[in-house]
Amino acid sequence: MDVLALERAYWEAMKNGDSEGVERLTDESCIVVGPEGIGEFGPKAAGVMLEDMPYELQSYEIGRDAKVRMLGRNVALVAYPVHESLRRDGRPEVLDAIDASVWVRREGQWVCAMHTETILAPSAP
Repeated sequence: MDVLALERAYWEAMKNGDSEGVERLTDESCIVVGPEGIGEFGPKAAGVMLEDMPYELQSYEIGRDAKVRMLGRNVALVAYPVHESLRRDGRPEVLDAIDASVWVRREGQWVCAMHTETILAPSAP
């Protein structure tokens, strides 16, 4: 099982506005931690969230120094730096972050059970 491929599939679904893809890859109770706080939602809510996001993900690049750790046959962790290009209110925005996800296999299907994003401070000029 390629955990990074799962993570990229989630990012691709977000970039392409594919709410069905996001729903398929989201656990029944997924915890998300980020700049907006802590949230918890299931697949349908994840799809709605994607449709209602206040920005559009235009591109992303997962760093080569990603770390993956299998905790057993049915649980995997992945952590990586990511460079994101967004469009918010019609204006381009770029950010760098450190992300991590926990993937679990349920009934043969891998789903994301937890995701966190820490936005890095901009570099000094």
